[in-house]
Parts: sequence; C-alpha cells; structure tokens
Amino acid sequence: MSEISELSFQIQSSIKRLLEDPITEVLLNNSHLTGIQLETLLLDLLSENISGIRLSYEQKSKLRLKDNKISRGSYNRTLKQAKNNITKSINTIILLGYIGIFQTTQLKQYIEISEKMNSYVNQYIKLWNKDIVGDLQDQKIKELLYLKNSLINELKSLI
Repeated sequence: MSEISELSFQIQSSIKRLLEDPITEVLLNNSHLTGIQLETLLLDLLSENISGIRLSYEQKSKLRLKDNKISRGSYNRTLKQAKNNITKSINTIILLGYIGIFQTTQLKQYIEISEKMNSYVNQYIKLWNKDIVGDLQDQKIKELLYLKNSLINELKSLI
C-alpha cells in the first residue's frame, strides 16, 4: 500500500469511527452541523494532524467517505459553512453566559452532562493508552461501556 493510500485509509477510518459513534450521532443530530459539514471539518483537521503535511483542498475533498468527486470549491463552501455554524454556536454560548442564563437551574443538566462527557473521554484515553501497552482490565472496559450508555441515554433525554 502506498504512503498516500495508507494515509487516506487512516484518515477515513478515523472519521468513520467518529461518525459511527453513538454519542457523536446524538450530538450531531442536535447540533447546527450537518453530517457532511462535520465530516469536512474532521477531514480538514485530521488530514494535517495525521499526515504532518499540508494537503490541498482538492486532495482533502478526495478523502470524503461519500461523494469524493466533489469540486474544491464545493469542499471549501462546506468547510466554511461548518466553521460559521461553530462560530455562531460558540457566540450563542458566550451570549448566554454574558446575560446570566448559565446561572439558571434549567441549564444545570447540560453542565452536568458536559462534566460526565469529559470524565468519559479522560477514562477512554487512559484505557486506550493501557491497551497499547497491553494492560487492559475487563472491569474498566465494563465501567467505560456503562458510562457511555448512560451518556447516550442522558443525551437523548435532553431532547
């Protein structure tokens, strides 16, 4: 397999794994991003992080999981839309904090689930690092799966 093919495989499998994650799915369905915008944003970020080299937008557009025959302009428009949606979402959060809405009890459950998600990600990373060195424990895996399922249910109940 050539270096470019291996790189493409790594990027595409990372994106596919992220897009198939049930937590990602619930969050994406309730976000301001479309699936294509998220995939494009991930391509833009992961292609440089994984490859360590700067890929052109044309090369990135060919890495899309579906419809990889889009133009560079279409890829760029989708990426710009994703970045604009993210900026607007962040500004909304800043606005809510500025006008004092974050201190209301109605948002407490969102803050709590955010903290649980942070804990889940940290535990996942620790478990992943142990797996690499071959020190996985079944109990830790069960705890992580329980936390993941709990998060999915809590996220669905917020809707």
